[in-house]
Amino acid sequence: MFSHISIGVADPQRSKLFYNAALEPLGYTLLSDSPGALGYGEDDVMLWILKAEHPVPADPKSGLHFCFDAPDSKSVDAFHAAGLASGGTDNGKPGIRPDYSDSYYAAFLIDPDGYRLEAYCDTDEA
Repeated sequence: MFSHISIGVADPQRSKLFYNAALEPLGYTLLSDSPGALGYGEDDVMLWILKAEHPVPADPKSGLHFCFDAPDSKSVDAFHAAGLASGGTDNGKPGIRPDYSDSYYAAFLIDPDGYRLEAYCDTDEA
């Protein structure tokens, strides 16, 4: 459905440190790096992080969040740990989410600009 998603941030260098660390365990890397624009993905850029004059204000009650596919539960754990170590905030420790299904393994972070992020894998498929 989506070709890519772009989000605006106040400080791309701060975001670069966070996203480089948090996305690496999931198999996503920085594919494009230019002043004011960072592009992440596996083979193609699917997440653009752009310097924005007016980033969207963080609103934990907005319902907005981004969920990244993870290859397995260990990569979900590593996403969470790396995100915390690089400026993110915990928004849900790694684990099974029985409300979703008995095999829904996820962890949740808030990035330095207030975007809510999730890494997920299906333990039946991992």
